Amino acid sequence: MADIHVAPHLIDGKQTAEDIKVEIAAAVVKLTATGQRPPHLAAILVGHDGGSETYVRNKVLACERVGYDSTLLRFEDDITEADLLAQVGALNDDPAIDGFIVQLPLPKHIDAEKVIEAIRPDKDVDGFHPMNLGRMVAGLPALLPATPSGIVELMARQGIKTSGQHCVVIGRSNIVGTPVSILLAKNLETANCTVTLCHSRTKNLAEIVRQADIIVAAIGRPEFVTADMVKPGAVVIDVGTTRVTDANKKSGFSLKGDVNFAEVAPLASRITPVPGGVGPMTIAMLLLNTLRAATGAVYPKA
Repeated sequence: MADIHVAPHLIDGKQTAEDIKVEIAAAVVKLTATGQRPPHLAAILVGHDGGSETYVRNKVLACERVGYDSTLLRFEDDITEADLLAQVGALNDDPAIDGFIVQLPLPKHIDAEKVIEAIRPDKDVDGFHPMNLGRMVAGLPALLPATPSGIVELMARQGIKTSGQHCVVIGRSNIVGTPVSILLAKNLETANCTVTLCHSRTKNLAEIVRQADIIVAAIGRPEFVTADMVKPGAVVIDVGTTRVTDANKKSGFSLKGDVNFAEVAPLASRITPVPGGVGPMTIAMLLLNTLRAATGAVYPKA
């Protein structure tokens, strides 16, 4: 049995994301030195969800950090689906916008899938469009989903061995669970895992998770993964970010991951904290997708 790690080595997503931003900023300097304009990222924010507000604000600050132009379009949560789709169409047609995102979740009266499908694939820097997902599955160049590709990039830059490892992904959403399971199974230096994808209907879930060399927890249930589900020495990637009421915090809440950190950290060889783990990588990969969209690296410019 592997040694139990009393002081686990934290996976610093914040620093890794900062390294990527430095690389992107250098690329922008080279781009603008040739007379080209800087990449331009736009975001649509509907309503006043606290988590979405924070996330979009961080994206705007990240754009400033790397030298991008940015545009934030705000709408009240009573906007009609037709009007929102019209806004998406306008961004699709705007040659000054290289990529854009529609921040999720959307109000219940709006069909999020319809909105995602309305985004032009070459401007879909979140990587959610079915064409980008399909190209990813087929191994073709695509704008990859930001969080899944961020997880893969984070492990690669942290020197975590993935080839031949058994990775258990908990959660099958189209945003994280399913795409990250596909990426980690790819025949790539940064992947080559044997992947088990678990979800709400999985029998003997704890037993399966205990077999994992790498656990990716993306189920959206705070502190779902407990010590009895983790074998000593496993690498634990926590994708969860749920706001939980906390009277001891000035904000009135704290962020909880899908992993019970206090229980699991002593067992893990490497583990991502929440916050400061996967979250910063998502924004970094969004910026990278925007650079790729601006330069025609995936979908060549006409």
